[in-house]
Amino acid sequence: MRKSLILGAVLMIGFALTAKAQNEFSSDIFQTSNGDLKITFIGHGTLMFTFGGKIIHIDPYSRVADYSRLPKADLILITHEHRDHFNPDVISMIKKENTEIILTKKCAEEVEGIIMKNGDVKTVMGLKIEAIPAYNIVHMRRENMPYHPKGDGNGYIITFGDKRVYVAGDTENIPEMKALKDIDIAFLPMNLPYTMSPEMVADAAKSFKPKILYPYHYGRTDTSKIVELMKGAKGIEVRIRDLS
Repeated sequence: MRKSLILGAVLMIGFALTAKAQNEFSSDIFQTSNGDLKITFIGHGTLMFTFGGKIIHIDPYSRVADYSRLPKADLILITHEHRDHFNPDVISMIKKENTEIILTKKCAEEVEGIIMKNGDVKTVMGLKIEAIPAYNIVHMRRENMPYHPKGDGNGYIITFGDKRVYVAGDTENIPEMKALKDIDIAFLPMNLPYTMSPEMVADAAKSFKPKILYPYHYGRTDTSKIVELMKGAKGIEVRIRDLS
């Protein structure tokens, strides 16, 4: 009996410590023409922005956070339908009565929201949001189908005051990405075989030249490789955060 009680206490302590660790996320703050933008690095492909008193969740995913302990969303953006990006249970948990949800057509089959297709531009809650294509051109499944077909997924450019933030979603270094302009902060995925290698990320970043580059959704990829590849790229700062 005593052993059982001790074991139970240890498990409870372990659970509490795990839950606490899940909420100890790092963040960076950027000054914009309309106030501070705080970016919180949740993990994987998941981010949280705080701006103008609003909370914006990007691809909330239950395996990287205890969402019962995170702020509820004013705005949620979903890049595509894969379950590590589109988690309907978490969306239900963090949405409020007036929460706006931006998503793709496939995601809208399960969750009601504002559908954006590639190329769409909308203003939602005072924020300009642009839907950028996100797809594979090299990496394919065994049946020679792309992991992310063209037209299914979005990346998003969100304008916060005078700052343009690009969250690429699951994609490779596609022409539409390399043609972007005036990006202040970019989140580019770096996990094979589903998205990009460090070399592909470097190719894209050197093409559209974001002021700050965050590799994200990088799994077990060695982030030192992108740092090395970007040495000498003028005007681009590479920042590594825990977004594995």
